[in-house]
Amino acid sequence: MKGQNNQQPHLQANCEKPTKALNNSISILSRFHAGYFRITISLASQALLWKTLSDQTKEFYNIPSFTFLLVWCVALATQALFCFLFLLKCLFHFQMVREEFLHHVGVNYLFTPSATWILLLQSSPDTLFDQNTAPFVVLWWVFIIPIIGLDIKIYGQWFTTEKKFLSSAANPTSQVTVIANLVGARAAAQMGWEETALCMFSLGIIHYLVIFVTLYQRLSGGNNFPAMLRPTFFLFFAAPSMGSLAWSSITGVFDSLSKMLFFLSLFIFASLACRPSLFKKCMRRFSVAWWAYSFTITFLALSSVEYAKQMKVKEGNNLSSLMSLVLSALSILIFLSLTLVTSLRIDKLLKRSDTYNRSISNDTCPESESA
Repeated sequence: MKGQNNQQPHLQANCEKPTKALNNSISILSRFHAGYFRITISLASQALLWKTLSDQTKEFYNIPSFTFLLVWCVALATQALFCFLFLLKCLFHFQMVREEFLHHVGVNYLFTPSATWILLLQSSPDTLFDQNTAPFVVLWWVFIIPIIGLDIKIYGQWFTTEKKFLSSAANPTSQVTVIANLVGARAAAQMGWEETALCMFSLGIIHYLVIFVTLYQRLSGGNNFPAMLRPTFFLFFAAPSMGSLAWSSITGVFDSLSKMLFFLSLFIFASLACRPSLFKKCMRRFSVAWWAYSFTITFLALSSVEYAKQMKVKEGNNLSSLMSLVLSALSILIFLSLTLVTSLRIDKLLKRSDTYNRSISNDTCPESESA
């Protein structure tokens, strides 16, 4: 009898281990949200930057192409993993996904999975995908349809639904919708679909102007923006940076409009960089929102590379090449720093009980300090 009593605690402990592991996995899945795709869009844009630099080895000191392949493979694997996790959440926690879809911040990040896949297509190795082949076209349609559907939903409700007017729902993350449209426009232009590219570009750039003016006027929607999301202020220059890339792909040259958008993004970047105190509160504790620093600056670096290429062809301007090299180096440095910090904090990133409305974690919590 004593021996049996001594074995019972061990049997109970063995039974509790798988139960505890299962509970942890369910807890992590419930806290996973579309905002984590900021990591994958950063990886995909970084792969595109490395591919662009690798294609211009004479101008950028013989950058090895295997680095691009490594970054692209990591981006593809991470994107596939995150999509799988989000699909599981849709299956087992549909109500949480629905709440995210109805949230004025969370819904904007639902554009990021499709935008990331399109960036991965654009940055894919030439031996894997040709932009004029059927697989590329089919995949582009698969990823662009969710963006168009979300466009109709979000932009339509801004026009018609009183509680969802842009003046009350607008926040810096609203520009993610713009970036997704511009990413799709650039991919369409590279396939030679000029009319489709112009359609996507017009949707993105017109709504960027409307969102920019709305946020610039500090209407009521900006009062509920949490301090933890202040890194997304960098989206103010990411959208025109991607706009300059999309328009240059449509016209085939980095013309005056592309330069205007690039100069606008450069000015906004300088304005934000000169105000480090604005980001002091959000830097006190690590958050996935920090990844907004990475892909936004990468878009600016990509735009600067195209600008430098155009200026060197026309005028032999070395200053533009130096600027693009500095911005590219800054983008890579921030990317590596965030990768290191995230790898060190990965065990705590999804374990914090920092949810709101039972769905999205604290980096989008309206109860945080307002900006």
